[in-house]
Amino acid sequence: MADVLRDRIRSGSLRPGQRMPTQAELADEFGVERGAVREALRILQGEHLLSNVSKGSPATVAEASERALAGPGGVRPQPTMVGLAPRIAAAFESPHVEIDALCLTSISLTMAIGEPLRQIHAGQLNPAKVDVRVLLPSRDIDLAFPAPVEAGEDEEAHVHRRWLSQRNAQGQVLRHNLLALRSSHGIDVSVQFRALPFTPPVKLYLINGAEALFAYYTLTKRDEEMGEESLEMYDAQGTQSMLFPFKEGDGLRDTTFVEQSHLWFNALWNTISQDLELAGG
Repeated sequence: MADVLRDRIRSGSLRPGQRMPTQAELADEFGVERGAVREALRILQGEHLLSNVSKGSPATVAEASERALAGPGGVRPQPTMVGLAPRIAAAFESPHVEIDALCLTSISLTMAIGEPLRQIHAGQLNPAKVDVRVLLPSRDIDLAFPAPVEAGEDEEAHVHRRWLSQRNAQGQVLRHNLLALRSSHGIDVSVQFRALPFTPPVKLYLINGAEALFAYYTLTKRDEEMGEESLEMYDAQGTQSMLFPFKEGDGLRDTTFVEQSHLWFNALWNTISQDLELAGG
């Protein structure tokens, strides 16, 4: 549905400033539930092709000036939790869902998968197979970040325990929620984790073999509570990292980036990474 509406906007069939049909009218035209309509509209709003998307009045086709700011592909970088969730939701519309992720923890991916899981349980989505692979830093390395500003054994141990606890907890939630689809809906699910011997300076999400979403981890100095004291540390807010989207078929640059990202991820997965156990806080 999002693809059809996107083509209408880019072809000029739907003009800048024009009001879209109501959600009820779109639901009737495409033969889908209102939830699917809202999700398609949110995807197009995320691509800056629509504005004023809400449950009330119809959305409006974005003005050409606003769309131009998004760049040649019509999509500009967005914070991870804004840009990732609609792309993950769209991926679950395919019969075979494939998601590869390289990140510091899997919190953004765990949160983004929440909406498609809800739609599956509501009977709105029904993929036949889901394959998820996640690369995370090993528990056995000295992390480049998060790290205390003043390095001492107690401070380093505290920061490492905190990160490891988050890594394990988020990974366990992600795995549990996905594997539960086997018994509840008969979906063939595979969730695998492997450990990297380094701290990734970037995060990468590869979706259904056709999309790559890339973001830099940007470090800031912040305070962390440590008992009754405050610990100054360098850390990155991964959920706020600006996510750059690349899609196969959107020009040579995007296609090449997606292809090379898959090669890079597979090389890490098959060579220097090791099995990862999400246990032992």
